[in-house]
Amino acid sequence: MADEPLVLGIETSCDETGVGIVRGHTLLADAIASSVDEHARFGGVVPEIASRAHLEAMVPTIERALAEARVSARDLDGIAVTAGPGLAGALLVGVSAAKAYAYALGKPLYGVNHLASHICVDQLENGALPEPTMALLVSGGHSSLLLAPDITADVRPLGSTIDDAAGEAFDKVARVLNLGFPGGPVIDRYAREGDPAAIAFPRGLTGPRDAPYDFSFSGLKTAVARWVEAKRAAGEDVPVRDVSASFQEAVTDVLTRKAVRACRDEGVDHLMIGGGVAANSRLRAMAAERCADAGITLRVPRPKLCTDNGAMVAALGAEMVARRRAASGWDLPADSSLPVTEPHVPGRGHAHGHGHAHDHVHEVSRKNLYS
Repeated sequence: MADEPLVLGIETSCDETGVGIVRGHTLLADAIASSVDEHARFGGVVPEIASRAHLEAMVPTIERALAEARVSARDLDGIAVTAGPGLAGALLVGVSAAKAYAYALGKPLYGVNHLASHICVDQLENGALPEPTMALLVSGGHSSLLLAPDITADVRPLGSTIDDAAGEAFDKVARVLNLGFPGGPVIDRYAREGDPAAIAFPRGLTGPRDAPYDFSFSGLKTAVARWVEAKRAAGEDVPVRDVSASFQEAVTDVLTRKAVRACRDEGVDHLMIGGGVAANSRLRAMAAERCADAGITLRVPRPKLCTDNGAMVAALGAEMVARRRAASGWDLPADSSLPVTEPHVPGRGHAHGHGHAHDHVHEVSRKNLYS
């Protein structure tokens, strides 16, 4: 096996079928098939539609990634797949496909954690992760502060969302403003032409007695909805740009303030930001400003690598192979609530973080059924 493992990663935790191929820390292919347009008319992701879309897109997307990377499936050193967390049916499609390819090719299978993958993708952009890494993950389902001494085996949650995650709040506020779905990109666009100080929206969980690293955006979402309803009830026009800018400012203020505090408290001089909301222009700008003031090095991948993608799964899979972590077994489950403390799911009988990469590969599969 090469010093820089060649790994294919499959991501199907939500509404995007992502297939990435990496060699070590180098991205070779990042193919995505999105079903977001099919969900837009419902105002959110419909699990059954997402699962069906993954099923239809899986093989073509894998073939597109292999062609883009100009590699043969037989050359791969491993297959990585998001085992959780995510939508159960959607995850099941990806896990089943990964098992099929791994079995047919005689390659080791690695079931990895979606959240840990969002951290590891930064290696494709900014080089090896420092250890420990402080990560702020902000997406549709998660807003978390994580300390990762070892991205393959030791990820520690410092704080998380107790109600609405940042991405959910963006979607719900966009719905209130009749801006469509998904809400993040459109609010970011409107906010650029608005006044972030126009409306004093609340900053959740920032009081002296509140949990220092936890997040709550439900109260903010409600405050925006009530403000908009009051304007409409009074027969006044709603200043969509100012509302968008003021709401976005409240979200990014809380996220960056808590992240910088966590770095200071833990003595970590690097902050990595990942997840779909990390593509937000105001979050990136505010984080850069506050990290610079605090002497913290900011690491943020380019926007395309922040949203769900197969490259991030392949990146973590390559790290698993490079560090000789135990491969997953054929009984790898799709776990919708896989905790972030489990960066990957090794096969039964392996000590966590040890074992041989090919232990689980069935002898029949060594004949290479994929031909």
